[in-house]
Amino acid sequence: MDQAIQNNEYKTALVELLYQLADDDFILAFRGSEWLGLAPHIEEDIAYASINQATMGHAVMYYELLESLGEGAADVLAHERKASERKNAILLELMNGTGTYLENPNYDWAFTVVRHYFYDIYKKLKLESLKQSSYLPLAQAATKIKMEQYYHVMHWKVWFNQLILSGGEAKTRMQAAIQKVWDEFADVLSYGTHSQDFSKYKLIEEESLFKQKWEAEMKQVFEKVGIDYPGFPTAKKGDGRSGMHTEDLNQALSTLSEVYNLDPQAAW
Repeated sequence: MDQAIQNNEYKTALVELLYQLADDDFILAFRGSEWLGLAPHIEEDIAYASINQATMGHAVMYYELLESLGEGAADVLAHERKASERKNAILLELMNGTGTYLENPNYDWAFTVVRHYFYDIYKKLKLESLKQSSYLPLAQAATKIKMEQYYHVMHWKVWFNQLILSGGEAKTRMQAAIQKVWDEFADVLSYGTHSQDFSKYKLIEEESLFKQKWEAEMKQVFEKVGIDYPGFPTAKKGDGRSGMHTEDLNQALSTLSEVYNLDPQAAW
């Protein structure tokens, strides 16, 4: 594998993939953390906090792999890169709702449930593919992460089914949330400009095959709750894989790095 890393094209593709994986989990874990103390009930507050902590831990694993490849210290990669350098999908950076955590947070639990559930299904399938990655450290990380991912999917599946099957206002809000998530999910599924190299070097399965697998899974999700599959999702706000983001990401990064910037030399 060291010989493969000497191939500049291979390394470039590997680094790109790792940034996508790391940045996705990093920003979604932050958005999840903004629900601390605001979740619908105390048991969910504890469970959700645990999920966010695990998800941030997954991001750390990917950042540490990047550090081992010479990209810089993991803390620097997580906290000091500009929004334009981030590779996360736009859906994952969007605010939970209006207001801020400390000032009148008017957050949308339906959006949170749908975003997490659909993303975690996607992540589960991606981890299954990454377990076969030609880059052994990534395959090993995916194997470890997938053991936790099962529980994340199950958690959000329960919320999704209960809310959408309950009817009334809950179903109406969930349907609106599904549309909002669907409008941006194509960006989550995108491999970006290095897609061909990802599959060429067997870092992950080919993009179109992965999308087919994800779509087949999602059709079952919709069928089980009696909702018509809305067709393949779109990406209306930009191209996160290419560093085209929303102002929401700038806000998130400013908050995330506030304490870190007090002492960048400290161990985080």
